[in-house]
Amino acid sequence: MAGRNDSKDGKEKQTRIDISTAMRKAAGQLTELLQREPGSVSALKATDDGWTADVEVTEIEKIPDTTSVMASYRVSLDGRGRLVGYERIRRYSRGQVDR
Repeated sequence: MAGRNDSKDGKEKQTRIDISTAMRKAAGQLTELLQREPGSVSALKATDDGWTADVEVTEIEKIPDTTSVMASYRVSLDGRGRLVGYERIRRYSRGQVDR
């Protein structure tokens, strides 16, 4: 089959995307699901199966801005950058400082 990389056992060889592409894909695919723009990607880690990223999102905008409700989502991507799962791992006020 043209355009396919085969390994010795006949399975398709998966090429891992680079770190900057993983960051963009994690934020972009979460945006599509939540219909909210992410504020930042606060963590990105390579795994055996692909990537995990922690993405910060404003869930409830308030005035003043420091009282807005933020959420951190853990996004899982396969090696090609396709979303395979996500979960909200934390909610906090924007002005809250971690200790």
